[in-house]
This record gives sequence, C-alpha cells and structure tokens, in this order.
Amino acid sequence: MEASGGGDMPVSVGAGERRMKMKVMVAVDESDCSFHALKWALDNVLNNMTTTATPDENIEDGGGMVFLVHVEPAFHPAVYPIGTSALYPASASLEDLMRKAQREKSTSTLSRALQMCRDNQIKAESIILTGDAREMICQAADQMHVDLLIMGSRGLGMLKRTFLGSVSDYCAHHAKTPILIVKPPEDKEHKKKK
Repeated sequence: MEASGGGDMPVSVGAGERRMKMKVMVAVDESDCSFHALKWALDNVLNNMTTTATPDENIEDGGGMVFLVHVEPAFHPAVYPIGTSALYPASASLEDLMRKAQREKSTSTLSRALQMCRDNQIKAESIILTGDAREMICQAADQMHVDLLIMGSRGLGMLKRTFLGSVSDYCAHHAKTPILIVKPPEDKEHKKKK
C-alpha cells in the first residue's frame, strides 16, 4: 500500500513498517549542540525512515539515507613571530603534524556520529569537506540533492551572531534545500530563572 506522506516523499506501509525515500544531511562538528541536533534528528525525524536496507539496496529501492557532513577549516600555514621583528614560517613537518591532528579530530567526530546512527539502526555515510563551513554545507546539500538539512544552533545572541557569524543562520538564508535548525537544550539553571 502506498500513501502520500505530506509531500512528494512516498511512504509505503506494509507488515507494520513505514519506508520513506528521503536523503537527509546532518552537519556535525565537535560541539555538544551538534550532537544534540543529531540525537534529536535520530529520535524525531530519522526514526520514521527505514534505513536498514541491505547493502545491495539503494535509496531508489526504498531506503532513506543519512549523510553526516563535517567541515574542516581550510589549513593556512602559520607564521610565527620571533623576537620583535622577524617572522618564521612553520616547518613542513609542523604543518604535517597540524594537518594530521585536524584530520584525526574530524575522524573522531564522525566516528562518534556514525556510532550514534548505527545504535539506532540508521544507514549513514560520512563526508569530510574543507573550507568555510557555511558555504561548504550549503554547497554539499545542493550538490547531493538532499531532502532535508539538519544542523544544531549554538544559541548565540544577536550581537554575537553579528560579529562571529553563525553557520546555521547563514545556511538558513542561503541553502536551497529545506533546513531544520535544532536549538540547544535549555540548561537547568536557565529554566530556574524563568
């Protein structure tokens, strides 16, 4: 039996199972807000997708897909001041160590996110991009034709957002795909003051 699921995403119902053909991208970084957004997505959006398809079954055959995207900042070789006037460029070995540390941090972040998906029996792929996170996330969502982009918000106030910029705010205004921004959980101290 096939029914419409509130849009152009078909939902098939049979034997107690719902299956949506949907591609979702979740932007992750090492922040707690990012993992809160992933957990919220797993609990509230992704649990409605049957994504435990067999390896030879692809998205078009019925399963959904989750793409976990992490963006590393572009690496710029550092120049260190020596004394009062001389500048010393970073050595090649130091640059290699810094790049390796950055890649290990990215891999660790995505491993944690992938494990969360596995624990919820959600099929997921990870992607590491390099550049400006705001632009790279929007570009990746557009190029991969995802149905929904999910990301966390650090809860910056208007003044901090103005000076620091906000990845989620930028994506909300520039992404060509629907976007869901998950606000950070209110901490207990903040709730008591209300």
